Amino acid sequence: MTCPEIRIYNLKIMNAQTKAIIKSGLLSGIIFAGLMAGSDYAAGQDFRIWKFISRAGLFGLFIAIWSTYNLKKQADKDNGKQG
Repeated sequence: MTCPEIRIYNLKIMNAQTKAIIKSGLLSGIIFAGLMAGSDYAAGQDFRIWKFISRAGLFGLFIAIWSTYNLKKQADKDNGKQG
């Protein structure tokens, strides 16, 4: 018994807007975590990789969700003006 072949053509999983949201979330998360790591280091604390990763991930996720919400809100506002 063989598995059926699944063919999907012209399927774009991520469009340009989604890529931009992911990139901005990652970049802002890394910058935020870097600043917080610098603040911790200045206060005499050791660098902790898991703390850095969790801060970068959580802040980046927050920024990505916030960007998505604002873009959808703006699109709804623009569609309301046109319609």
